Amino acid sequence: MREALLDMTIAEEIALPRSAAGRMATAGNGREEEGKKKRKQGGLKTMPFVLANEACDRFATTGFNANMITYLTQQLHMPLVQASNTLTNFSGTSSLTPLVGALIADSFAGRFWTITIGSVVYQLGMISLTVSAILPAFRPPPCTGPAACARASAWQLVALYVSLLFTSIGTGGIRPCVVAFGADQFGIQHGRRPDAGGWNFFNLYFFSMEVAVLTALTAVVYVQDNVGWGWGLGIPTMAMCISVVAFVMGYPLYIKMKPGGSPLTRLTQVVVAAFRKRNAVKPADPRLLYDDEELDAAISTNGRLLHTHQLGFLDRAAIVTEGDMVDSGRPRLWRLSTVHRVEELKSIIRMIPIWAVGILVNTASSHNHSFAIQQARTMDRHLAPRFQIPAATLSIFSTLTMLLSLAFYDRVFVPVARRFTRRPSGITYLQRIGIGMAIGLSANVAAALVEAKRKGAAADHGLVDQPKAVVPISVFWLVPQYAIHGLAEAFTSVGQMEFLYDQAPESMRSTAAALFWLAMSIGNYMGTVLVTVVHHCTSKGGDWLQDNINRGKLDYYYWLVTGLQVLNLGYYITCAMLYTYKPLETMAVAEDEESGGDDGAELTAVKHGED
Repeated sequence: MREALLDMTIAEEIALPRSAAGRMATAGNGREEEGKKKRKQGGLKTMPFVLANEACDRFATTGFNANMITYLTQQLHMPLVQASNTLTNFSGTSSLTPLVGALIADSFAGRFWTITIGSVVYQLGMISLTVSAILPAFRPPPCTGPAACARASAWQLVALYVSLLFTSIGTGGIRPCVVAFGADQFGIQHGRRPDAGGWNFFNLYFFSMEVAVLTALTAVVYVQDNVGWGWGLGIPTMAMCISVVAFVMGYPLYIKMKPGGSPLTRLTQVVVAAFRKRNAVKPADPRLLYDDEELDAAISTNGRLLHTHQLGFLDRAAIVTEGDMVDSGRPRLWRLSTVHRVEELKSIIRMIPIWAVGILVNTASSHNHSFAIQQARTMDRHLAPRFQIPAATLSIFSTLTMLLSLAFYDRVFVPVARRFTRRPSGITYLQRIGIGMAIGLSANVAAALVEAKRKGAAADHGLVDQPKAVVPISVFWLVPQYAIHGLAEAFTSVGQMEFLYDQAPESMRSTAAALFWLAMSIGNYMGTVLVTVVHHCTSKGGDWLQDNINRGKLDYYYWLVTGLQVLNLGYYITCAMLYTYKPLETMAVAEDEESGGDDGAELTAVKHGED
């Protein structure tokens, strides 16, 4: 086996039924012809097309979002809380639609066409938002004199929301499919670790995204602040157009996995069948449960899921009773499910407690960037007497830290850790998530301490009641919280995506990737609820979150979020200790290093994941 393909699993040989030998022979038919076709497709040559699409999506999204709080407050004259909640709700919706897009891709459309159509819809939303930024009719008149600024009218807000909705719908087709589609290009199977030219694929995926984010935070935000919003939004729009064309051009090079039918339907069938047979007696030997290799062939190309004893109630769906079969000998799927299909549902249920951790992680950080930008606008941002950096550009320190951390992780940390743990991946992805969550705690601690210092400087210089005045304190005091957040993301986000991709059934990998964004969506909505509740509860006794942040108590909000993160970390450690990895029957193939042919094959049971 080539050294570049790092095994990500712990495997142990088990005795299999004699029918496995027949399955092994059947699986070998046509292997050479299929192998030749796949060698012409997929691999590193597809990455410029696949990652360009995701990078341009991230470039465009960042170009819009990084400084959108400024656009909403200064161009549309929204109050701070309304603007922040608008962006959080938009981000939440953009992270919710990927679940729908993933189900469409896994059910019938396939990943390629879902990405393509999603990109086009996203492009339409970007064009409409750019047009609204160029034409004065879509914005209220500029503020004049001491009078209160006129806010955006109802129809101007409708134009904004419709544009944001289009981009959210388009995102639903892109985000859940790109990572799974990219992993498909390396033929991830037989428990191998996704590897791309020496890089872990998921690290490479996030690295390319962060490069795009860094470019947007420097170039696009500068244009928005110093040239105009027309060009500031037009540049990301043009970049997205280029990405759509580039992605479609790579069509002949891609490995395109066929969709295996609606995963939601299969999961529902298991629940219905198990409920119907709730009084049936389970056989003592799980090998007597119903199995059909032919039926499951399309959704288990890398191997069938093996029976586990957890969630035993669901096993009743695989008990054969009278009336479960039609005359042709095929099962009635609303009455009888295979062991593989039952285990698909079990795998998803086992993943939920670990997945849910990401909700509070995103809740904790959902408003941090928008609030930090408001802090930065009141601080000294000069790098030279006539040059000051845009407030939104401070996010580059988070991005830079994440880029450096990802490179360090793959090139230094993993080889060193491997010597101690004897694991190909250095540490498990569950350990990686936990480390990231622990690091993320200190980001909010740093944010609270810096905000207290900033307010102290404002009070010392008599600027408490002058919210637009520049407090004589360097904006670079905010750098530590951004850098710590980037370091935490390099561990937490990549670990979460690895976990979801590896532990999900293979026919649901787009859906699993969508769960990553779903956690972000719910977290953003909960962030809106948290801010609203805090704003309501503190409005009578010294509002923590008010437009004049010099009189607010933003540092108290950061301490509250820190306390929530401590509770979340304790919950995660408990779930990680109790988690059971999915077992998978797979075909281990011995490959000839010279010719790439198959010398032999044997069936093994593989425990996917790392104990």
